[in-house]
Amino acid sequence: MKHLETQLSETENWNYMAEKVTYKDNILPKNTVKGSQFSQPLFEFSGACAGCGETPYIKLITQLVGDRMMVANATGCSSIYGGSAPATPYCRNKAGQGPAWANSLFEDNAEYGFGMNLGVEQMKIRINDLSLQYEPEGSSAELKALLKEWRENRNNAEKTKELKDKLIPLLEKDNAKSAKEILKLKQYIVKKSIWIFGGDGWAYDIGFGGLDHVIASGDDVNILVMDTEVYSNTGGQSSKATPTAAVAKFAASGKKIRKKDLGMIAMSYGYVYVAQVSMGANQSQYLKAVLEAEAYPGPSLIIAYAPCINHGLRAGMGKSQLEAKLAVECGYWSLYRYNPLLEEEGKNPFILDSKEADYSKFQDFLMGEVRYTSLKKEFPGKADELFKSAEENAKWRLNNYKRLASAGD
Repeated sequence: MKHLETQLSETENWNYMAEKVTYKDNILPKNTVKGSQFSQPLFEFSGACAGCGETPYIKLITQLVGDRMMVANATGCSSIYGGSAPATPYCRNKAGQGPAWANSLFEDNAEYGFGMNLGVEQMKIRINDLSLQYEPEGSSAELKALLKEWRENRNNAEKTKELKDKLIPLLEKDNAKSAKEILKLKQYIVKKSIWIFGGDGWAYDIGFGGLDHVIASGDDVNILVMDTEVYSNTGGQSSKATPTAAVAKFAASGKKIRKKDLGMIAMSYGYVYVAQVSMGANQSQYLKAVLEAEAYPGPSLIIAYAPCINHGLRAGMGKSQLEAKLAVECGYWSLYRYNPLLEEEGKNPFILDSKEADYSKFQDFLMGEVRYTSLKKEFPGKADELFKSAEENAKWRLNNYKRLASAGD
C-alpha cells in the first residue's frame, strides 16, 4: 500500500479522456466486430480475476444494447464482480442510460428475470391501452399517428428509440389525461432488452428447473450462461457441466461421466434460439449470436466457454482467450447457432460454425490445464483411460452436431 497522493498523477489525464474524448460509435456499423468496439462499454473495471473468461462476454452485450438493458444476475462469480457494493462495473452513458442490474438467489434467477420481463410487458400493454384511449379524447393528429406507429413497432428496438424522441415532446405539451399517463411510463416506450446472466452451476444444476421453465414459456428473454465447467465461485466443485476426466471437488479422481448438453436440451423445444460460443475462437460468431438472440422474438440461450482460474492454465490467465481458441481447434468445444426463424424460411435452423476439429491436439489441450494434469499425477493408471474417454465424448458430441448441420442436405 502507498499514500494516495503518490498514486494520483494520472487524474488530470483521466479527466481529459473522460470529458474531452468522445466515443466514435457512428463511424462503423455496430454489427461488426470492429464497429462494436467504438461503442462505450457500460460494464468496466469489474474486479474479476485477471484474465477472467466471463467478463468479455458481458462487456460486448453492454456495448450493443446496454442503453436499454435489464439484467437478472444469478448469485456466483458474475454477481460478485457485477455488484460488489459500494462499487459496480455497470455504468451509464452521457445520456444517463445504462443497464438496470439486480441479483437474485442462486436457485431462482431465471424466474426472477422472467418476472422482470412480465413487468415490462405489462407496462407496454398499459401504454398500448392508453394510446387507444387517446384516439377519441386527444386533439393532436401528429401524436395519434406516432402512437399508432409505436403500437405497430413496439417490439422493434431501433424504431422505438426513434419514436421516443418524437413522442416525448408532444406528450409533454398535450393536456389530455391519457397523454399525461403515457408520459409517466415514458421509460417503457423503448423496447427493453431483458437478460438473465449466470454460470453453469446455476444453469446446468441448481437453477436448471427454473431455466427450463422460462425457455418453455416462449417469452422474449435472453439468457447468457458463462460456462466454466465448474462451480467457480464456491470453491471449484464439480457440476453437470464438468466434462469427463476433469478434476474438481467431489470429482477428485476425475469426472467419470459425460457433460450435460444444455444446448441440445433447449433445442428440443424447437422455438428457442440457442448458440454455443467461444470469443477467443471466433469473435464474429459471438457477435452474430448476441445480435440474433436479441432480435429473436422468443427465448434465447447463449452458452459461452469461459476459461477460469480454477482450470489452472499452464500458460497463465493472461492467455485465457488463446485457451478458448485452442478448445475449439482441438474439438473440445464446438461453435454453433440454432435459429428457429431459418426453419420458417425452409432452411436448416442449425448452423455449425466450428471448422473441422484437429483431434491430434486434443490431449495436448488437456495437458495445458491443471484440472487434467493433476489427474495424471494422482491417478496415473486411470488418467489415460479417462483422457481417452474425454476425447471420444468430444467426438461423439461433435458428430451429433454434424448430423444436425447436414439434415436436409
